[in-house]
Amino acid sequence: MRTEPEAACGPWSDNEAEMVPATSYVPRKSSRNGALVFSVAVFLAAGAAVLACGIALEARVSLACILGALAAALVATSSLHIALGWEKVVVLRLGKLHRVVGPGFYGTIPILEYGTIRVDQRTIATPFRAERTLTADLVPVNVDAVVFWMVFSAKKACLEVEDYGSAVSWMAQATLRKAIGRASLAEVACRRDQLDSELKDALEEKLDGWGIDIIDVEVRDIVVPRELQASMAAAAVATRERDARMILAEAEADISDMLKDASANYEGDPEAMRLRTMHLAYESVRASGGTLVIPSAFSEGFTNPDAADALAKAAKKG
Repeated sequence: MRTEPEAACGPWSDNEAEMVPATSYVPRKSSRNGALVFSVAVFLAAGAAVLACGIALEARVSLACILGALAAALVATSSLHIALGWEKVVVLRLGKLHRVVGPGFYGTIPILEYGTIRVDQRTIATPFRAERTLTADLVPVNVDAVVFWMVFSAKKACLEVEDYGSAVSWMAQATLRKAIGRASLAEVACRRDQLDSELKDALEEKLDGWGIDIIDVEVRDIVVPRELQASMAAAAVATRERDARMILAEAEADISDMLKDASANYEGDPEAMRLRTMHLAYESVRASGGTLVIPSAFSEGFTNPDAADALAKAAKKG
């Protein structure tokens, strides 16, 4: 979780953030040089063949031969096509869906048939974001995420939705805003896996009818406004202090119970009390590294109970 100045969200104005999708789907163009070379070759071959036939028949290059060669080249180019290995092409005949072809070589009837759209069936990554969205506890946050998706039905993607790439971006953004609005800031920050799963299930349910499969959804970053950073830090410190004091109180309660039990044991056993006294004296000498000097009359109190009692009575009289 970061504050707003640390987030790489881009220079969005208030109006732009509301009117424009967070990140529009802009597919990266793959090289179609092979298909272009094939079309050029078909154009030249058909034109050259017709022109050669015209020259053979008329023994000269006439305008009719040139026009015929050009027409034949255009017809051949519009009839013979190549779809790349990851593409599906939706072919319409007289405006109605006729078939879905590709990848590889395919042909169409000039004028009557034409390919409306080339559908890329590779996995596509679309970043999106929800800016200044209120959580359930009314905290505005900016959330960046990315959805990985692919088109499994070129027919549905072409017929059911106008621009399926932008539709995925818009739908993902709207679903993210709804999910954030149902959770508190703590839940959004600490339960990213649950949020990812919720977004994936919701998008799959909505986009399946468009022939689009959601592979995964990942929340990349959660941005909290700077003005809330100090209050959240203070709340976290107060919570830690409260927990520390509760642990200390519990420890003191346990220690008091243990001391109470120990005093009951020593009260009924003077010998144990004397042993404890000797142990404390030993521990103090060992810790300080000094020497403990005990008067001979006092030392007898550790071994002779009668002498200890006599010393205690003498101390009281004195």
